Amino acid sequence: MAWQTPIVVHPPAADGGRRVTVRGQDVGVAHGDRDLEEFLRRAGLGEADLALDDPCLVEWRGEPHVWP
Repeated sequence: MAWQTPIVVHPPAADGGRRVTVRGQDVGVAHGDRDLEEFLRRAGLGEADLALDDPCLVEWRGEPHVWP
């Protein structure tokens, strides 16, 4: 099985939200970094584990931190 990042933030949808998957499971649609942080907290990642700009942890599909 090929290695992949555990968290994927998908490209923005027409409404500006971005689908988020954690370990291949859909966890919701984020409309900002705070939503993303909350989804990750619910998935068991605390602030100490959270680095939204770490490419080993988060794969941004499209421009990072863009919430049109």
